[in-house]
Amino acid sequence: MPKLVPFCDWREQDPHRDREARRYETPVASREFIRSCMEDYGAPLTFEKIANAFELAPDDIERRDALARRLNAMVREGQLLKNRRDGYLAVDRSGLVPGRVIGHPDGFGFLKPDEGGDDLYLSFREMKALFHGDRVLARVTGIDQRGRKEGTVVEILERVTDKLVGRLHLDQGIGFLVPDNKRIAHEILVPPTSLGGAADGQIVVVQIVSFPQRNAQAIGAIVSVLGDHMDPGMEIDVAIQAHGLPVEWPEQVEVEAKRFGSEVSEEQKQGRVDLRHLPLVTIDGEDAKDFDDAVFCERKKSGWRLIVAIADVGAYVSPGSALDKEAFERGNSVYFPGRVIPMLPEALSNGLCSLNPHVDRLCLACEMYIDDDGKVYRSRFLNAVMQSKARLTYTEVARVIKGGGNRVRKQVKPLVEHLMTLYELFQVLLRSREQRGAIDLDTTETRIVFGPEKKIERVEPVERNDAHRIIEECMLAANVVAARFLRRKRLPLLYRRHDGPNPQKLVDLRGFLGELGLSLSGGDQPTPKDYAAVLSRIKDRPDKHLIQTVLLRSLSQAVYTPEEGGHFGLAYDAYTHYTSPIRRYPDLLVHRAIRHALAGGKVAEFHYTRGEFVTFGEHCSMTERRADEATRDATDWLKCEFMLDKVGQEFEGVISAVTSFGLFIELDEIYVEGLVHITNLPRDYFHFDPAGHRLVGERGGMVFRLADRVKVRVARVNLDDRKIDFDLLAHGRRKLADLPTKFEERRTPKWKGKGPKKSGKRRR
Repeated sequence: MPKLVPFCDWREQDPHRDREARRYETPVASREFIRSCMEDYGAPLTFEKIANAFELAPDDIERRDALARRLNAMVREGQLLKNRRDGYLAVDRSGLVPGRVIGHPDGFGFLKPDEGGDDLYLSFREMKALFHGDRVLARVTGIDQRGRKEGTVVEILERVTDKLVGRLHLDQGIGFLVPDNKRIAHEILVPPTSLGGAADGQIVVVQIVSFPQRNAQAIGAIVSVLGDHMDPGMEIDVAIQAHGLPVEWPEQVEVEAKRFGSEVSEEQKQGRVDLRHLPLVTIDGEDAKDFDDAVFCERKKSGWRLIVAIADVGAYVSPGSALDKEAFERGNSVYFPGRVIPMLPEALSNGLCSLNPHVDRLCLACEMYIDDDGKVYRSRFLNAVMQSKARLTYTEVARVIKGGGNRVRKQVKPLVEHLMTLYELFQVLLRSREQRGAIDLDTTETRIVFGPEKKIERVEPVERNDAHRIIEECMLAANVVAARFLRRKRLPLLYRRHDGPNPQKLVDLRGFLGELGLSLSGGDQPTPKDYAAVLSRIKDRPDKHLIQTVLLRSLSQAVYTPEEGGHFGLAYDAYTHYTSPIRRYPDLLVHRAIRHALAGGKVAEFHYTRGEFVTFGEHCSMTERRADEATRDATDWLKCEFMLDKVGQEFEGVISAVTSFGLFIELDEIYVEGLVHITNLPRDYFHFDPAGHRLVGERGGMVFRLADRVKVRVARVNLDDRKIDFDLLAHGRRKLADLPTKFEERRTPKWKGKGPKKSGKRRR
């Protein structure tokens, strides 16, 4: 056992002491310094021993309390482990893996390590005591039959789920909640005394009273009844509760938001660059309510001057404030069909921080000078005040630049020249994008249109016009400038990182393309240009949709991280998100870094450390996925509800995904997806070929491939599971009755010519 001696004086030796002093009235040793000292010591230490080692006297109550809070926070986040004897030790010395649990609907799960690397498989037995999203410490205990690392949970660090939403089932007075979140495979027991008057079949919210154990079921108590199964708006309420989306504003947050008033004060405008004389305009969708970006463009001798002005959210949301803590918790705004859960209160998101027309607003502007080749050769950021000259929509701008929309042209006559200049710059930026080799995938986005009583009326495609692309290119340019500016200043930031294909996906992709007479150049590390070359070659092919989908699925998911790695899809070496601080927390962090640099602040004086940005990146990536899953659940519910009265009807569609258990079909024109289960395919034994994205019949040789045309009948709609089942009627131009079965390939029996036929039955 090492001899316990006082750790070196943290007031003098802690490299982060100045940061801690700025942030806390009663500073203690930083997390980094605590962990370093404990790693050097190499053995568990109780709180008293740690306090004594840091020479905190027993009567120094405030600092001892602050140290206790810090140690417990480090335990929650997996930086330290607290053993059964209340001893703390550094996780790295314990040989354990901290991470977050990912549940699977079939009951098993995975541990996603905090430090990256391969996921650990968690068996059914391990998952009996866990919920999806829990943070745990696990130890690698072996390799399972499929070659995956298998883990055993040593300690549960954090329970993130204290409430669940789902449908209540009653059996002899005892309730069972089936969670709406399918990643939680537990049924929650609700005793008769905790039913709260809820009826069988209702959608309810349950407070977890006792978490599941390996030998005990989770127990809950009903705290609210959301309503009956088919009530209007139920799908969004369920998604919000199921994914734990924060909805209610804490009182202190509302107080802070209202404190700023409804107009920008003269005092706030002082010391800022005045851009109010420029014809800056916002261009958004018809239903947008928060406007966080405005643009201005003018022609110069050596190219163009482009200004992208972004709402200065950082002027109102300061680090550590109640507004900031709530914005971080939410991570981003969530856009449901017909409803928005904003990241910031409406007083800011739709008020002071929204670049509404004809009112003064604070902004952080990016001024760029762009040459005729689309390259930014000079740029700067400005703390400014602006006034939007118009609130324009994509549809209006598209009409103006195409020479139509006379009524709109008259309304915005002073701005027409400005819009046409912006369009000219867009064409230059578009050529630059093509030369850069950015991947431009032609995908169809849809929106849900509601009728009376919030019932879905139809699903329609969202038309993407040149106005959308103009704004997109302007925002991309500003995001790249922001990333390169902060990289040059050596300030930490959250990059928007998008990696290329991993080796296995690359092998599968090349095998798939090879069967179609195509190839992907670039060797073991293809570039975006190599992908773009394939897209260029297939633009006139009838199977373009198929190939494009496979190319997209070969790429990884974009994440927020302080680790620089570039954006593969956009073909940028450094890329971040700067243009939407009203609805994305990473953008707000980037604004704070830029403001710090503009104020002449040093790297060591910045409010955040690189280590904190690791946490920010993980959290913001999680909230982004959470929002995507919640909106997908709500949309799937609505589409199932839309299809309830269409059971028995026939539709044509395309195979949108191929799995080992069947085919997912997206119906034409209504953009609803359902499953043809493998048991409903023509009689044969089908092999799943993941690389080829197809199912292949063993006997008849029938092939079902991604993007094939089919005709189906709606067989069943299950609203609880959000599933739609189809029966296959035709594949391509062939009816199901014409497809080969597992017997029909034997048109010539083996006994032919060898004697009389003994039976009228086909041999098996």
